[in-house]
Amino acid sequence: MNNFNGGVFLENIEWFDETGQELVHRLPESGSGEIKYGAQLTVRDSQAGILFYKGKACDAFGPGRHTLKTGNLPILTKILSIPWRGESPLRAEVYMANMKCFANLKWGTRDPVAFRDAELGLIRLRAHGIYNIQIVQPVLFINSMVGTMGKYTTEDISAYLKQVIVSRFNDYLGEHLDSLFNLPGKFDELSAALQMKLGADFAHFGLQLSQLFITSITPPEEVQKAIDDQSRMNVIKDMDKFVKMKAAMAMEKAAEGHGEAGAGIGMGVGLMMPAMFSRSLTGATETPQQALQETVCSDCHHTLAADANFCPYCGHQQLVLSRCEKCGKNLMPDAKFCPKCGQPTGSRPRSAICQHCQTKNLPGAMFCNHCGNRVE
Repeated sequence: MNNFNGGVFLENIEWFDETGQELVHRLPESGSGEIKYGAQLTVRDSQAGILFYKGKACDAFGPGRHTLKTGNLPILTKILSIPWRGESPLRAEVYMANMKCFANLKWGTRDPVAFRDAELGLIRLRAHGIYNIQIVQPVLFINSMVGTMGKYTTEDISAYLKQVIVSRFNDYLGEHLDSLFNLPGKFDELSAALQMKLGADFAHFGLQLSQLFITSITPPEEVQKAIDDQSRMNVIKDMDKFVKMKAAMAMEKAAEGHGEAGAGIGMGVGLMMPAMFSRSLTGATETPQQALQETVCSDCHHTLAADANFCPYCGHQQLVLSRCEKCGKNLMPDAKFCPKCGQPTGSRPRSAICQHCQTKNLPGAMFCNHCGNRVE
């Protein structure tokens, strides 16, 4: 229960996700409030609480009960806020981040993407799959994606994440696959490589792509028929023997339907036994989802306490407020330039424009989603 009032009583702040799809929820729901000094915040094991005071993120709270410290004092604040019509100018709100793993989120190509096949030429593919995400840097996620929204769900972010996954998927196919004839049996390899390629894109927003699976890659119907024909040709090792066997089977069938004459024909036909082909099937064992690791410094990799804001070994900031778009370095709240690469913090990478069809692709894209040509 969340108790917010304009009187003299202290607040007891907690939140339960009834839908199972909320990434972040703001308290109070109506906007910022007069959270008083001494208010109690209860955070569950699958949550993180972030206090915003005077418009800035003050700290992130892990599981447990915490006492919040603001400048709003009971009774006294009401008297001092008379010039502001009884409302204290010391505004505060708590954002509750859902740290659980959001599983079975679906991705797919809304429009077919272009792929230049070494044997089939330019074709258009459709791909579908599922993925799991988890918030690992709640302050960074709120500052970069949520903003001042009262709640943020998987539906709000899924459209953008689908676009990123499809763009990186197209790039990976263009770099590592020359023909669709080599695609069977490579879904696990493609899924693992695509997950690694997308890791930096998700980390920029404080998210972790815990798992990603490709469930289908579907070429046009005529291309599927060509792949099936090629597969049949690969199974048949000796075309001459195959033709003779088919002819013998046809003669045997004809002999069965013509009485005594057919019997004489059948006795004169040598029956050929078809070669037996066997395939060994290898089973893939699913690895259980690994437990969350201990908190480690991203710069020097020393083990730190879960609530550490700075590394005691190298001084690297652990509470991520924002991150450099170029090198991923954690930035201080008022930083104008990245201390690692010198990139201005206000600059954003430009979209990749295809020189052949002028289609706008995601920043860093190597192949155009529309025409399949390499983006210069």
